[in-house]
Amino acid sequence: MNRTTFEPGPLAEVGCHADEDRWVLVFVRDLRHPPEKVWAALTDPARLSEWSPYTADRDLGAVGDVTLTMIDADRPEDLPASVIRAEPPTLLEYTSGNNVMRWELLATDHGTRLTLRHTVEDREWMPKVAAGWHLCLVVAEHLLDGHPIDPIRGEDARNYGWEELHEAYAKKLSG
Repeated sequence: MNRTTFEPGPLAEVGCHADEDRWVLVFVRDLRHPPEKVWAALTDPARLSEWSPYTADRDLGAVGDVTLTMIDADRPEDLPASVIRAEPPTLLEYTSGNNVMRWELLATDHGTRLTLRHTVEDREWMPKVAAGWHLCLVVAEHLLDGHPIDPIRGEDARNYGWEELHEAYAKKLSG
């Protein structure tokens, strides 16, 4: 798939708020698949590597230490992390450095409402993080549909609409 055939789809529901000295992006997307299938894509290292900017050295479905390997750059980078909550198939929360990612999965009539709360240090990261997760979750949905496409990571994301998504999310999050 290339830029001319890739369609990132509509913007997700987003918001952000301060949490003490950090900022939380709230990113909501409806997926056409049941929570159990989405959970597997969020926790299984083999599936993570097919859509996410990182993979893990173990399944994320259990509490405890884990190493996340960022694979969105020229050289992979290992990052210590910790799963602090794992309640299959509805809640996954883990930390990596100062980042906290909390994935909430709610069954709906049409699949799953995924709510990601990604905590970072600086408000300026909100539209960047939203644009990145947007592209990752489009790839994840293709994977879940059984029609996988290559992951969109790092600088390559600019070839798939990241700049436009960044600008659109910046406008949406500024109001």
